[in-house]
Amino acid sequence: MKFNRILAVAVVAVTVLFITSCARKVTRVSTDQTIDISGNWNNSDSRMVADELTGKILGASWVGDHQEAHQGKKPVVIVGMVQNKSHEHIEAETFVKDIESSFLQSQKVRLVQGGAKRNELRAEKADQQTNASTTSMKRFGLENGADYILQGSINSIVDAHKRNKVVYYQVNLELTNIQTNEVVWIGEKK
Repeated sequence: MKFNRILAVAVVAVTVLFITSCARKVTRVSTDQTIDISGNWNNSDSRMVADELTGKILGASWVGDHQEAHQGKKPVVIVGMVQNKSHEHIEAETFVKDIESSFLQSQKVRLVQGGAKRNELRAEKADQQTNASTTSMKRFGLENGADYILQGSINSIVDAHKRNKVVYYQVNLELTNIQTNEVVWIGEKK
């Protein structure tokens, strides 16, 4: 009987020890803090590259040229496709959102929706044509047309030998005048 009690206590103690040793600790950190666990592209890379490239885009001469040719009006920009051509899964939409956020914060350009979100807006307008009052429905044909489209790619090169690995990332962006198809800015961040 005494042996069974000692055995039961020992089993409980080992079980508690096992459970507590396997528990994970989760620590919340600020989103602007740089933490790199895997060495892969992460949110800090996305934000840093977006801010730097947006600064380069907005610092280039095309903004002043546009305003000079259009009575001081801000250029209207749409952010198009940014393709992930890297070796790893990178959510390009997160990078696009960081670019769009940087554009809006600068207040040097006007930004319009593109892609699926634009289609959703148009579907909402179509729905309003039959389901909203005539005083509140939004009309077709009054969208701001973009003057420029920003497109690009995220690329990577991996160099590995045994247990050592170096990953080289390069983001390439191009800004094109939609009316003329003229490329007005090309930039990269390595």
